[in-house]
Amino acid sequence: MTLLLGLLLLSGCQTQGPVRDINYAPVRPVAPPPVPQGNGSIFQNGHEVSWFEDLRARRVGDLLTITLSENTSANKSAKTNAKKSTKNEIGNPTILGSTVQFSAPGIIPLASNDNNSLAFGTSSANDFKGEGSSSQSNALTGNITVTVIEVLPNRNLMIRGEKRIGINQGNEYIRLSGIVRPMDITPENTVESTRIADPTIIYVGDGALADTSSMGWLARFFNSALMPF
Repeated sequence: MTLLLGLLLLSGCQTQGPVRDINYAPVRPVAPPPVPQGNGSIFQNGHEVSWFEDLRARRVGDLLTITLSENTSANKSAKTNAKKSTKNEIGNPTILGSTVQFSAPGIIPLASNDNNSLAFGTSSANDFKGEGSSSQSNALTGNITVTVIEVLPNRNLMIRGEKRIGINQGNEYIRLSGIVRPMDITPENTVESTRIADPTIIYVGDGALADTSSMGWLARFFNSALMPF
């Protein structure tokens, strides 16, 4: 038991480095087929360099820098009031000019007298009041360079990438994927994150700092829908 406890303490002291997510791994560019050698001329097909081509991403494997400028804010409030009241009464009938009265001694202890009648009455009341509000605000700024993983038939680029940052007692991960139009790419080969279609932007962390700021499993149970109280 002492040895097992020591191993657990040593494993807790170790800081694990950032772990790659294979779903956001970069894609290597497709290698062109080998070009047969020419007959000694200066120009060789497949080895030319374009002097007038810009550096914007356009092929599979090209790099593209994303400028993160996400800023979201949402507010929601709700208020509900419901009230219901019901009352039913049936009076004692009159027969031949006299109201019905009877005695039931020994059958109903609380009604064993001479003043019993057929009068009937019920009433109920319900009152409900609920109120709630919520607000959320998020901001994410910075840069991340991703790779082009596919060129669609309409020339739009599918991109994805991951930035891994290992800091003291923890790691930070920024993952991004989406679709970019070539016309939205600036001459500096950058694009705003707000111009990415179908974006997935994930900012998570692990390590000691993330563990201390997260709720434990027992506390999550008491705050879940499974808790009946």
